[in-house]
Amino acid sequence: MIDTVPNTSTLAARLRERIRSDGPIPFCDWMRAALYDRQDGYYCRSDRIRWGRKGDYRTSPERSSLFAATFARYFASLYEELGRPASWTIVEAGAGEGHFAGGLLQTLQRSFPDVFRATSYVINEVSSDSRALARERLKVFADRVEFRPLIDIEIDRGVVFSNELLDAFPVHLVTMKDGRLQEFYVAVGDDGKFEWLLGRLAPKTSARLLKCFEEWALELPDGVLVEVGLEIEDWLAKVAAKIQKGYLVTVDYGTVVEDPYSGPANRNGTLRGFSRHKLVDDLLAVPGEQDLTTSVNWSLVKRAGVRLGLEVKEFERQDRFLLAVGFLEQLAIESRECGDDSDRLRLAIAAREMILPGGMASHFQVLVQKKS
Repeated sequence: MIDTVPNTSTLAARLRERIRSDGPIPFCDWMRAALYDRQDGYYCRSDRIRWGRKGDYRTSPERSSLFAATFARYFASLYEELGRPASWTIVEAGAGEGHFAGGLLQTLQRSFPDVFRATSYVINEVSSDSRALARERLKVFADRVEFRPLIDIEIDRGVVFSNELLDAFPVHLVTMKDGRLQEFYVAVGDDGKFEWLLGRLAPKTSARLLKCFEEWALELPDGVLVEVGLEIEDWLAKVAAKIQKGYLVTVDYGTVVEDPYSGPANRNGTLRGFSRHKLVDDLLAVPGEQDLTTSVNWSLVKRAGVRLGLEVKEFERQDRFLLAVGFLEQLAIESRECGDDSDRLRLAIAAREMILPGGMASHFQVLVQKKS
């Protein structure tokens, strides 16, 4: 482990002041500030490169247009299942800089013109900086792209899509100690460094946390760390309320077993941080400077969806899903349209990464839920 280093950023200073004034804060609150503080949160900063080789991670839409193009084919099939409505809505939550939206709309316009004419595309993105970049990237589609918060969206017929969104929701860190559930907080030491503190469940969320463990019937051994995504359930409830008839398509990396905490490798949970494509040792060191993420517990997402009227339509590993919905057909189309051999080579390299065993896509899953 590396030592925690004091951070002089505005966010770190404000968090220290808050903790010294009000006492230690639940890690969930600390993570929310570190990622989504409007001024200095990791995802909201305009001076931070997050995606690409110079950033901290790369997503599938940013790696290759094949990802969005293949989903365009799949969305066209969902449009058919909805009865080819005169108009329908595609909402992308956590759209970032608009890579996926651009690729999907281009493919619909070129290959599925009837679907394209019926489509209204809504981008739901919390970062004003990312919204500005997406607006510029998508200006050719300005007549059918809108930027709106989820609360202002109504979907009569359509799809809500997200890619690597749920893994970035703030989580409660809970463990069992001496037969009692306890929660991790963030405190400030005498040296000014952020440090972990274990205490009783936070009063404002203790009832919900206890109810979760009761519903899960999960017997948690002492010392095992569990991330509880209450905010994921809240988000699912908001989305389900907005869809009259349609689909929720979620792409992310997560655990697929019923009890993801049973194995010895998972005793410390799945919370981790990334900076410059490398794992960081100290998750509390520099709030706002590094990405924080957890693996999605798909069993819990599916259970919550059932309660909200979201029926599981498909659940598959991402590489298998892409192959099943037309990845190779789309690869052939885009290969023919490449300008030269170097473009075809880049396309082939990206394709291999997305479908070969052991590639990035084999560690992701796709969950499709349907609301009738």
